Amino acid sequence: MNAKQLYRGVVVPMITPVTEDFNIDKDAVIKIIRSFVENGIHPLLMGTTGEGQSLSLAQAVSLVKMVAAEAKGKITIYAALTGTVVTEHCKSMQLLADAGADVLVATLPSYYALTDEQMFRYYAQMADASPLPFMLYNITLTTHMSIPVDVVKRLAGHPNIVGIKDSENNEPRMREILDFAAEREDFVYFCGCAVNSALSLELGAAGIVPSGGNYIPDLYNQLYRFADAGLHDKARELQEKTNEICKVYQQGFKLGESLSALKYLLKLSQVCEDHMLPPLTSLSPENKEMIRERISQLT
Repeated sequence: MNAKQLYRGVVVPMITPVTEDFNIDKDAVIKIIRSFVENGIHPLLMGTTGEGQSLSLAQAVSLVKMVAAEAKGKITIYAALTGTVVTEHCKSMQLLADAGADVLVATLPSYYALTDEQMFRYYAQMADASPLPFMLYNITLTTHMSIPVDVVKRLAGHPNIVGIKDSENNEPRMREILDFAAEREDFVYFCGCAVNSALSLELGAAGIVPSGGNYIPDLYNQLYRFADAGLHDKARELQEKTNEICKVYQQGFKLGESLSALKYLLKLSQVCEDHMLPPLTSLSPENKEMIRERISQLT
């Protein structure tokens, strides 16, 4: 099977549920993965929404093992590498593969501003070392860099690189990469900017990566299925609905606060507690009340 057959659908950047003492909450992980399996969607572990920068390697491996044990091969497990120590990434890849990951995904190291050639060499080095299929992860909001389209096209020729998860809200860029990917069977485009989900699928994206899928996996599953069936008007209707729901935890918040707000929404739905890994913190009582009011207005 080629990449476009293997890697498609809804991939949710899964939150990492933790206990008050910062251990991974296994019961909550099982609950979340059961919901994902039921909705036919796939987890991206240790990404931005999953507080990947705040997890130790031991915690990351433990989380992948928990997810793999519950998923039982029914869904594809994507594991993200988001730190800055490239040599450590190369060592940890095999551990994540052994734990049960199916695909590895990596952001750019975010401390130094990199040249185009340094970005290319970084990803080529990572793909060379990866024991699993490997994906680029473009997220300007956290790395403060954008992988240039020309670099993406060069990297697409690497035999171990199967696609890109692109969270940059840049429609011309998205169209250019999708036009390029349309000519290939070995490279897929996943839209990581949730507000562009329906549009990206209409233009040929293999899948979408919405953080809101933690809270409303069924709606994003429906959106994808409508688009996959060519029912783009219905997909756009669901796009508007999901946008309004996601505003509940995103509007007016910085990124870290929005992740806390998302966990609080999940707490209200009895999925997990809203404990955060340092340096992030739970919402203030005032913001929690605001979240309750916002979501009550939509239900």
